[in-house]
Amino acid sequence: MNFDFEPVYAHHDLLIEMGRVELAMENIEERAGEESSSLLPRLVSRMNNLREALDHLPA
Repeated sequence: MNFDFEPVYAHHDLLIEMGRVELAMENIEERAGEESSSLLPRLVSRMNNLREALDHLPA
């Protein structure tokens, strides 16, 4: 038997990265000031890109 785990790895990697971005977003929300307001939009954009990539993976 020969299994192709490549789609599983890609899915797994995207989920891990999404978790990291979510954690970063939670930590940013605790900060005040200019740094949080500049970083949050970039994290939201990154999350949207990750979700889109996840949607385009083969089922």
